[in-house]
Amino acid sequence: MTSYTESLSIKTIQRWALTLSYDGSLFYGWQKQADGLPTVQTVLESALSQIAGETIRTIVAGRTDTGVHATAQVVHFDTAVVRPEQAWVRGVNAYLPEGVAVLFAQQVAPHFHARFDAYGRRYRYLLESSPVRSPILQGRVGWTHLKLDPEKMQQAALLLEGEHDFSSFRAAECQAKSPVKTLYSAKISGTPQFLKLDLHGNAFLHHMVRNIMGALVYVGSGRLSVSGFQDLIEERSRLKAPPTFMPDGLYLTGVDYPPEFGIIFPEMPIWL
Repeated sequence: MTSYTESLSIKTIQRWALTLSYDGSLFYGWQKQADGLPTVQTVLESALSQIAGETIRTIVAGRTDTGVHATAQVVHFDTAVVRPEQAWVRGVNAYLPEGVAVLFAQQVAPHFHARFDAYGRRYRYLLESSPVRSPILQGRVGWTHLKLDPEKMQQAALLLEGEHDFSSFRAAECQAKSPVKTLYSAKISGTPQFLKLDLHGNAFLHHMVRNIMGALVYVGSGRLSVSGFQDLIEERSRLKAPPTFMPDGLYLTGVDYPPEFGIIFPEMPIWL
Protein backbone atom coordinates (compact mmCIF):
# COMPACT_ATOMS: atom_id res chain seq x y z
CA MET A 1 0.00 0.00 0.00
CA THR A 2 1.40 3.38 -1.02
CA SER A 3 2.10 5.69 1.89
CA TYR A 4 -0.23 8.64 2.41
CA THR A 5 2.58 11.22 2.22
CA GLU A 6 4.20 9.68 -0.85
CA SER A 7 0.93 9.53 -2.81
CA LEU A 8 0.08 13.15 -2.12
CA SER A 9 3.51 14.35 -3.17
CA ILE A 10 3.30 12.57 -6.55
CA LYS A 11 -0.31 13.09 -7.63
CA THR A 12 -2.83 15.89 -7.64
CA ILE A 13 -4.70 16.08 -4.36
CA GLN A 14 -8.48 15.88 -4.36
CA ARG A 15 -10.57 16.94 -1.38
CA TRP A 16 -13.85 15.10 -0.83
CA ALA A 17 -16.72 15.81 1.55
CA LEU A 18 -18.95 13.03 2.85
CA THR A 19 -22.31 13.24 4.61
CA LEU A 20 -22.81 10.38 7.07
CA SER A 21 -25.52 8.85 9.20
CA TYR A 22 -24.83 6.55 12.14
CA ASP A 23 -26.32 4.86 15.17
CA GLY A 24 -24.25 6.12 18.08
CA SER A 25 -25.32 3.30 20.39
CA LEU A 26 -23.06 0.93 18.43
CA PHE A 27 -19.89 3.01 18.77
CA TYR A 28 -17.73 4.59 21.44
CA GLY A 29 -18.21 8.04 19.98
CA TRP A 30 -16.73 9.59 16.85
CA GLN A 31 -13.06 9.95 17.72
CA LYS A 32 -10.51 7.21 17.21
CA GLN A 33 -9.30 5.76 20.54
CA ALA A 34 -5.92 4.35 21.40
CA ASP A 35 -7.36 1.22 23.01
CA GLY A 36 -8.93 0.12 19.73
CA LEU A 37 -12.57 0.44 20.79
CA PRO A 38 -14.94 0.73 17.81
CA THR A 39 -15.56 4.36 16.89
CA VAL A 40 -17.14 5.93 13.82
CA GLN A 41 -13.87 7.52 12.75
CA THR A 42 -12.01 4.22 13.00
CA VAL A 43 -14.43 2.21 10.84
CA LEU A 44 -14.90 5.04 8.33
CA GLU A 45 -11.19 5.62 7.77
CA SER A 46 -10.65 1.88 7.43
CA ALA A 47 -13.36 1.63 4.75
CA LEU A 48 -12.09 4.71 2.90
CA SER A 49 -8.55 3.35 2.92
CA GLN A 50 -9.79 0.09 1.39
CA ILE A 51 -11.34 1.96 -1.53
CA ALA A 52 -8.43 4.38 -1.94
CA GLY A 53 -5.65 1.82 -1.61
CA GLU A 54 -3.87 4.28 0.68
CA THR A 55 -4.27 5.51 4.24
CA ILE A 56 -7.08 8.06 4.54
CA ARG A 57 -7.55 10.43 7.44
CA THR A 58 -10.75 12.39 8.03
CA ILE A 59 -11.67 15.74 9.58
CA VAL A 60 -15.16 15.92 11.10
CA ALA A 61 -17.54 18.86 11.51
CA GLY A 62 -18.14 18.03 15.16
CA ARG A 63 -17.21 15.08 17.36
CA THR A 64 -20.07 13.14 18.92
CA ASP A 65 -19.94 11.19 22.18
CA THR A 66 -20.73 7.56 22.88
CA GLY A 67 -24.43 6.92 22.29
CA VAL A 68 -25.02 10.10 20.26
CA HIS A 69 -26.45 9.59 16.77
CA ALA A 70 -26.12 11.54 13.51
CA THR A 71 -28.38 11.87 10.49
CA ALA A 72 -26.15 14.37 8.66
CA GLN A 73 -22.59 14.43 9.95
CA VAL A 74 -20.00 15.94 7.58
CA VAL A 75 -16.35 15.02 7.11
CA HIS A 76 -13.67 15.81 4.59
CA PHE A 77 -10.57 13.95 3.47
CA ASP A 78 -7.75 14.33 0.96
CA THR A 79 -6.66 11.67 -1.50
CA ALA A 80 -4.28 11.37 -4.42
CA VAL A 81 -6.25 8.62 -6.15
CA VAL A 82 -9.08 9.15 -8.63
CA ARG A 83 -12.33 7.39 -7.84
CA PRO A 84 -15.88 8.09 -9.06
CA GLU A 85 -18.40 9.54 -6.64
CA GLN A 86 -20.20 6.21 -6.17
CA ALA A 87 -16.97 4.56 -5.04
CA TRP A 88 -16.99 6.85 -2.02
CA VAL A 89 -20.65 6.00 -1.34
CA ARG A 90 -21.59 2.46 -2.34
CA GLY A 91 -18.01 1.22 -2.34
CA VAL A 92 -17.24 2.58 1.13
CA ASN A 93 -20.59 1.40 2.49
CA ALA A 94 -19.72 -2.14 1.42
CA TYR A 95 -16.80 -2.06 3.88
CA LEU A 96 -18.64 -0.31 6.72
CA PRO A 97 -20.25 -2.25 9.59
CA GLU A 98 -23.92 -2.04 10.47
CA GLY A 99 -24.96 1.23 12.04
CA VAL A 100 -23.07 3.67 9.82
CA ALA A 101 -23.43 4.70 6.17
CA VAL A 102 -22.22 7.33 3.73
CA LEU A 103 -25.22 9.20 2.32
CA PHE A 104 -23.49 11.58 -0.09
CA ALA A 105 -20.01 12.17 -1.48
CA GLN A 106 -18.89 15.25 -3.38
CA GLN A 107 -15.59 16.66 -4.53
CA VAL A 108 -15.06 20.07 -2.96
CA ALA A 109 -12.72 23.02 -3.20
CA PRO A 110 -9.25 22.27 -1.82
CA HIS A 111 -9.67 24.93 0.87
CA PHE A 112 -12.96 23.52 2.22
CA HIS A 113 -12.72 22.48 5.87
CA ALA A 114 -15.49 20.40 7.46
CA ARG A 115 -14.94 21.91 10.90
CA PHE A 116 -13.68 25.44 10.43
CA ASP A 117 -16.03 26.40 7.58
CA ALA A 118 -19.13 25.28 9.50
CA TYR A 119 -21.06 28.29 10.79
CA GLY A 120 -24.00 26.37 12.24
CA ARG A 121 -24.87 23.00 13.71
CA ARG A 122 -28.29 21.49 14.36
CA TYR A 123 -29.29 18.99 17.01
CA ARG A 124 -32.53 17.25 17.86
CA TYR A 125 -33.23 15.50 21.15
CA LEU A 126 -36.12 13.00 21.31
CA LEU A 127 -37.61 12.46 24.76
CA GLU A 128 -40.15 9.91 25.91
CA SER A 129 -42.13 10.63 29.08
CA SER A 130 -43.89 7.53 30.39
CA PRO A 131 -44.16 5.48 33.61
CA VAL A 132 -42.20 2.63 31.99
CA ARG A 133 -39.46 3.04 29.41
CA SER A 134 -40.24 1.51 26.02
CA PRO A 135 -37.79 -1.34 25.30
CA ILE A 136 -38.32 -0.83 21.58
CA LEU A 137 -37.20 2.81 21.73
CA GLN A 138 -34.26 2.22 24.08
CA GLY A 139 -31.09 3.68 22.65
CA ARG A 140 -33.12 5.79 20.21
CA VAL A 141 -34.81 8.26 22.58
CA GLY A 142 -34.17 9.68 26.01
CA TRP A 143 -36.59 8.79 28.78
CA THR A 144 -38.04 10.16 31.99
CA HIS A 145 -40.83 8.83 34.19
CA LEU A 146 -41.76 12.38 35.17
CA LYS A 147 -44.81 14.12 33.69
CA LEU A 148 -43.78 17.15 31.69
CA ASP A 149 -45.28 20.52 30.79
CA PRO A 150 -44.11 21.34 27.22
CA GLU A 151 -45.28 24.98 27.46
CA LYS A 152 -43.05 25.72 30.43
CA MET A 153 -40.18 23.92 28.76
CA GLN A 154 -40.60 26.07 25.65
CA GLN A 155 -40.69 29.25 27.75
CA ALA A 156 -37.38 28.23 29.27
CA ALA A 157 -35.88 27.14 25.94
CA LEU A 158 -36.53 30.57 24.41
CA LEU A 159 -34.27 32.08 27.07
CA LEU A 160 -31.36 30.24 25.48
CA GLU A 161 -31.65 32.02 22.15
CA GLY A 162 -29.00 34.58 21.33
CA GLU A 163 -25.41 34.91 22.50
CA HIS A 164 -24.73 33.64 26.02
CA ASP A 165 -22.04 32.30 28.27
CA PHE A 166 -23.18 28.65 28.45
CA SER A 167 -20.88 27.62 31.31
CA SER A 168 -23.88 26.25 33.25
CA PHE A 169 -24.29 23.68 30.47
CA ARG A 170 -20.62 22.91 29.91
CA ALA A 171 -18.93 19.63 30.84
CA ALA A 172 -15.94 19.87 33.15
CA GLU A 173 -13.72 18.23 30.51
CA CYS A 174 -14.81 20.64 27.74
CA GLN A 175 -11.82 21.91 25.77
CA ALA A 176 -13.53 24.82 24.00
CA LYS A 177 -11.59 28.06 24.23
CA SER A 178 -14.70 30.06 25.14
CA PRO A 179 -18.06 29.16 26.73
CA VAL A 180 -19.74 31.96 24.76
CA LYS A 181 -21.86 30.58 21.93
CA THR A 182 -24.87 31.74 19.92
CA LEU A 183 -28.10 29.78 19.66
CA TYR A 184 -30.11 30.86 16.61
CA SER A 185 -33.17 28.95 17.75
CA ALA A 186 -34.38 26.68 20.54
CA LYS A 187 -37.73 24.94 20.16
CA ILE A 188 -39.79 22.35 22.05
CA SER A 189 -42.46 20.53 20.04
CA GLY A 190 -44.49 17.34 20.20
CA THR A 191 -46.67 16.04 23.02
CA PRO A 192 -46.13 15.64 26.79
CA GLN A 193 -45.48 11.93 26.12
CA PHE A 194 -43.05 12.41 23.23
CA LEU A 195 -41.13 15.67 22.99
CA LYS A 196 -38.62 17.07 20.53
CA LEU A 197 -35.99 19.67 21.42
CA ASP A 198 -34.42 21.35 18.38
CA LEU A 199 -31.34 23.51 18.83
CA HIS A 200 -29.57 25.46 16.07
CA GLY A 201 -26.40 27.29 16.98
CA ASN A 202 -23.03 28.39 15.69
CA ALA A 203 -21.24 25.85 17.90
CA PHE A 204 -21.83 23.71 20.97
CA LEU A 205 -19.85 22.94 24.10
CA HIS A 206 -19.12 19.42 25.32
CA HIS A 207 -22.37 17.90 26.68
CA MET A 208 -24.13 21.24 26.13
CA VAL A 209 -27.28 19.79 24.53
CA ARG A 210 -27.57 16.99 27.08
CA ASN A 211 -27.12 19.45 29.95
CA ILE A 212 -29.77 21.76 28.48
CA MET A 213 -32.12 18.79 28.11
CA GLY A 214 -31.55 17.81 31.74
CA ALA A 215 -32.39 21.31 32.93
CA LEU A 216 -35.48 21.52 30.73
CA VAL A 217 -36.76 18.24 32.16
CA TYR A 218 -36.47 19.84 35.59
CA VAL A 219 -38.52 22.78 34.33
CA GLY A 220 -41.12 20.56 32.69
CA SER A 221 -41.54 18.46 35.82
CA GLY A 222 -41.85 21.48 38.12
CA ARG A 223 -38.54 20.91 39.91
CA LEU A 224 -37.19 24.15 38.43
CA SER A 225 -39.14 27.29 37.56
CA VAL A 226 -38.71 29.23 34.33
CA SER A 227 -37.21 32.09 36.32
CA GLY A 228 -34.95 29.57 38.04
CA PHE A 229 -33.80 28.42 34.60
CA GLN A 230 -32.95 32.03 33.77
CA ASP A 231 -30.96 32.22 37.01
CA LEU A 232 -29.17 29.03 36.04
CA ILE A 233 -28.03 30.60 32.77
CA GLU A 234 -26.80 33.67 34.61
CA GLU A 235 -25.00 31.60 37.26
CA ARG A 236 -22.57 30.37 34.61
CA SER A 237 -21.69 27.37 36.76
CA ARG A 238 -22.41 23.63 36.71
CA LEU A 239 -22.45 23.51 40.52
CA LYS A 240 -26.19 24.21 40.82
CA ALA A 241 -27.25 22.73 37.50
CA PRO A 242 -29.26 19.51 37.05
CA PRO A 243 -27.37 16.34 36.02
CA THR A 244 -26.30 15.63 32.46
CA PHE A 245 -29.08 13.81 30.61
CA MET A 246 -28.58 10.48 28.81
CA PRO A 247 -27.15 10.51 25.25
CA ASP A 248 -29.73 8.09 23.79
CA GLY A 249 -32.10 10.64 22.23
CA LEU A 250 -29.51 13.04 20.83
CA TYR A 251 -29.07 13.41 17.05
CA LEU A 252 -26.77 15.68 15.04
CA THR A 253 -29.16 16.58 12.21
CA GLY A 254 -27.22 19.03 10.08
CA VAL A 255 -24.22 21.30 9.58
CA ASP A 256 -24.39 24.71 7.88
CA TYR A 257 -21.78 25.80 5.32
CA PRO A 258 -21.45 28.83 3.02
CA PRO A 259 -23.29 28.25 -0.31
CA GLU A 260 -20.03 28.59 -2.24
CA PHE A 261 -19.03 25.06 -1.21
CA GLY A 262 -22.29 23.46 -2.36
CA ILE A 263 -22.39 21.00 0.53
CA ILE A 264 -25.48 18.81 0.33
CA PHE A 265 -27.85 19.40 3.26
CA PRO A 266 -30.23 16.43 3.51
CA GLU A 267 -33.77 16.84 4.74
CA MET A 268 -34.70 15.63 8.20
CA PRO A 269 -35.64 11.92 8.02
CA ILE A 270 -39.40 11.34 8.22
CA TRP A 271 -38.98 8.88 11.08
CA LEU A 272 -37.21 11.51 13.19
